[in-house]
Amino acid sequence: MELFERWESEIRGYSRAYPTVFTKASNARQFDEQGRSYIDFFAGAGVLNFGHNNPRMKEALIRFIEADGVAHSLDMATDVKREFIRAFVDTIIKPRNWDYRLQFMGPTGTNAVEAALKLARRVTGRSHVIAFSQGFHGMTLGSLACTANQYFRNAAGVPLNHVSHVPFETPNGCGMGCLNTLRETLENSSSGVDAPAAFIVEPLQAEGGVNIASREWLLQLQQLARDTGALLIFDDIQAGCGRTGQYFSFDGMGLDPDIICLAKGIGGYGTPLAMNLVKPEHDAHWQPGEHTGTFRGQGFSFVAGREALRYFEDDALMRQTRERGESVHARLKALAETYTAAGFEARGKGMMQALDVVEGTRAKAIARECFERGLLVGPCGVGGRVVKLIPPLTIPDDDLEQGLRLLEDAVHHVMEAEDA
Repeated sequence: MELFERWESEIRGYSRAYPTVFTKASNARQFDEQGRSYIDFFAGAGVLNFGHNNPRMKEALIRFIEADGVAHSLDMATDVKREFIRAFVDTIIKPRNWDYRLQFMGPTGTNAVEAALKLARRVTGRSHVIAFSQGFHGMTLGSLACTANQYFRNAAGVPLNHVSHVPFETPNGCGMGCLNTLRETLENSSSGVDAPAAFIVEPLQAEGGVNIASREWLLQLQQLARDTGALLIFDDIQAGCGRTGQYFSFDGMGLDPDIICLAKGIGGYGTPLAMNLVKPEHDAHWQPGEHTGTFRGQGFSFVAGREALRYFEDDALMRQTRERGESVHARLKALAETYTAAGFEARGKGMMQALDVVEGTRAKAIARECFERGLLVGPCGVGGRVVKLIPPLTIPDDDLEQGLRLLEDAVHHVMEAEDA
């Protein structure tokens, strides 16, 4: 690690949490240069929903490279982009009876959020956006203004304007009460609060601590957006693309957002891709080339992403994801009940599960102990108090079981050390 410590920026983060040099990876395992194997319950922060070096995607990518496929094309039309769009529309859009335009704006989730905010302000002629406590939307300035985490916000160096934050539903929120108060405020002509251009929300907050909004709360938020003439933006960047046992984290709730932001898992293989689903009447406000980006036509991601969509042509993987999610949740719930006195709590949906261990230092200690035992997990939430589990959806049963045992052992070890 000496070369990284000498030459790489102080900004590096994950290499500090996992202080080893990785050399190869397959599905839910990574291997370091000492030959040690680690079970990956982190999956690139949700990028690798289909595992490291997914063989179906690798084969498709090799064929693409050998055929001299167009790897980079700005936003020109290519055959692999056409195949991705066709597959996404046929597999995801049409079965839901939706009508959205697909906007490719750049490589990462923060680019998707920036484009959504810009369009919402263009459509409404307003500047103010309402975001929610614990929300995470990216690190560029517009997205960072919507992000609630003070540690990230403090690094901006400039005021993060035109966004206000109100309480999310859960946890430590105030449920429907705060949403009702927000409605009363926006409907009060003497409140001094202007109607917003948009509400931006993660239906399932990932980095915020795996906080799940209810159908009732989201429907009420959607109605508030309609009544105030604001756009409703759903950030499903980490919780989407099958992570919860359905393609979108909010599937089946009767919701109709104006813009849906996707990234991370949509590229399939780990190559970057971000995409917004935009209602046609809003998309019509764009002028050609008005919002641009160098990496909108990334051929590798379209090839791998098209293979990823094959997993959604039937319900086999999603059914398995839901079943496994229930099993993992039961294990975490049992672990939480062991430490009820410490305030532990288990929560999650599908294969995004979490153990809230109340204290950030405790979560970091658990993550370090997991690493020493050969398991990769990442803390999140307020003060880093939540241990989040987001293994590949394709993880073998044996690796899933072994990883859960390693986590349980690590938690017991840390808690016993506290009591000693």
